[in-house]
Formats: sequence, structure tokens, C-alpha cells
Amino acid sequence: MKPILLVLAAGMGSRYGGVKQIDPVGPAGEAIIDYSVYDAIRAGFGRVVFVVRREIEGDVRDFFAGKFDDTLPAEYVIQDVKDVPPGFDVPEGRTKPWGTCHAVLAARKVMDAPFAVINGDDFYGRPALTAMAEYLKGQEPDGTDYAMVGYRLDRTLSEHGTVSRGIVSERDGWLESIVEHTKLRRDGERVVSLDDSGALRAEFTGGEATSMNLFGFTPTAMVQFEQEFASFLRESGGEAKSEFYIPFAMNRLKERGEARMKVLRSDSEWFGVTYQEDRPEVVSRIRALVDRGEYPESLWA
Repeated sequence: MKPILLVLAAGMGSRYGGVKQIDPVGPAGEAIIDYSVYDAIRAGFGRVVFVVRREIEGDVRDFFAGKFDDTLPAEYVIQDVKDVPPGFDVPEGRTKPWGTCHAVLAARKVMDAPFAVINGDDFYGRPALTAMAEYLKGQEPDGTDYAMVGYRLDRTLSEHGTVSRGIVSERDGWLESIVEHTKLRRDGERVVSLDDSGALRAEFTGGEATSMNLFGFTPTAMVQFEQEFASFLRESGGEAKSEFYIPFAMNRLKERGEARMKVLRSDSEWFGVTYQEDRPEVVSRIRALVDRGEYPESLWA
């Protein structure tokens, strides 16, 4: 059974200033997602599912219409802040969805095979997607051995502001924990993590493995995530800015011995667009990959 590629493309893009999921950055007007899908086809994925918010669904559908339907069938699902378990209500004034794990749950009704999760605005590199596809092809749909790709922290930063990253601890190739740091930036030879007040929270060498939201799961994870989401809402659902992140759910499952996660280390080239100022570098780096012959001038010609 071929694995499924699940693309999280519902982000609001508040720091970017637009719908960055379909912002053209390639020579023929391709978005970053185009390159992920192109790589996924070659890595052996069998289907792609896009998680979008209702306001941009039409734009995203139009952008990808006719590009790769014959080789990688596409589906679209909506992430809605009102999609909460029975017995729970959305707090008054909350308009923003609940985070990456909530986005994954938006696709729970269409996940019938092992699947990889990626962000729509990140470039992951074909070797990383190939490694994930090969891992998933060996998993049973009801298994609970999951996987993630760990990138070097210092290769995932922005020169234009702080970024959010999950710092990975592992033992014998298996995940120990992922700790979310929401304000990371380069500071000379080190990488620092700041708290909301701007004070130093932690510092890193830059060689640490970090999660860039390239995860692999089986359909069983959807059942587990639904249970974890209910627990999250009981504990933190009333907080205006609470986020139900994938690492939060995975850490809880691991602590209880209900799942484990293989860490697949990768030297793949990673880059993404957090800020509008990141865009010229992304355009330049894709141009360089095309010039090296890794991608054609036009992906879907």
C-alpha cells in the first residue's frame, strides 16, 4: 500500500502577509508545495491530501488544478476551529484553529494508509521524503511505530526574525522528547531560545536535531490524537492562544508507552518562508537547484 502525503496548508500567514502556501517562487510560477509533491511522486507516495482553511480552499484548488492529478490524486479537507470533540465548545472570541495536530485530525476520515505530514510552506528535499516513504511502506495500518525526520537546527533558522522549532532528544534512534521553542534565533556561534518577554530561555550549539513537521504515522494515530485532543481541551482549551501541536500529542503517547517514534536524521536541504523577507532567498535557492539539474525548469510542463 502506497503511503499518503498530508500537506498542512491552512496556516494564516500572519507574519508573511499573504497566502504563502501558493506564493510562486519557482521559475515557472511553482509554489514550494509543488516541489514537495513532485518529490513525493518520485518517492512513491500514492495520494496527496491538502488541509486548508475554508477561506483559501478555492484559491488552493485552482492553483493545483490539472498539475498532477494523473500521477498523484489530490483531496482537500477543511481545518475548522469548530471541529472539536462532542461535549466541548469553542471559547468565545477564538477564531484561530488549534494547531498542527488539530490540522492532522481534519483529515481523519480519509486516512486509510500510513501517511507523512509536511508543512505546505517548507521545502524538505527529496532524500528526506524518500526516507520517510520507505519507512512508511514497511508499516502496518494498525501499527504504532511512527517516525520523524530530524534536521540540524542551525540550518532551519531565518535571518529576518525568530522561528518556532521542536528540539529533539533521542536514544538509540528513537524519540525521547520534542520540546517546542517558539522564539529561536541565531546569536553569533550559538542559537538562543527566548521567552515571551525576550529573556533567554535556553541556548544550543546549532547541531541539535530539530523537528520541521515531517512526521510519519499510521491511521491508528488518528484515534490516539482524537483522545489526546480531548485531554488537551480539558486542560488548556480555555486559553486564548493554546495550541495542540503534534509534539505535544506524541510526547504524551510516548510517556504512556502507547507509541514510539523513529528519528530519521537527514542532511537534506531545508528552507521555508516564515517572513516576506525570506522569499528572495527561497527563490534563489530553488533557482540554484534547477540550475544543478535537480528539478526541471517547469515542473509540470
